[in-house]
Amino acid sequence: MGRKAGTLYINPKKFAKRSKPCMKEMLSFLNCLALNQNSDDKCARQKELLTSCMDAQSGKNKKPFSTINYHLQRLSRGK
Repeated sequence: MGRKAGTLYINPKKFAKRSKPCMKEMLSFLNCLALNQNSDDKCARQKELLTSCMDAQSGKNKKPFSTINYHLQRLSRGK
């Protein structure tokens, strides 16, 4: 049978494909902190790797201006 009406449904395929770009770097930094009693200066290498990964990811998520609303506004300005 199908699903009951009114019940909450989450599509697992939608959430499974999300990428976690800096997960390895973050886990290594957190493990280093745990091993060194939260001493940040002993984990400088892991912190540097994490910040470089995060900096590299910041430019990838920018949305381009080629949305439908942008083009509609552009066309309406021309009149």
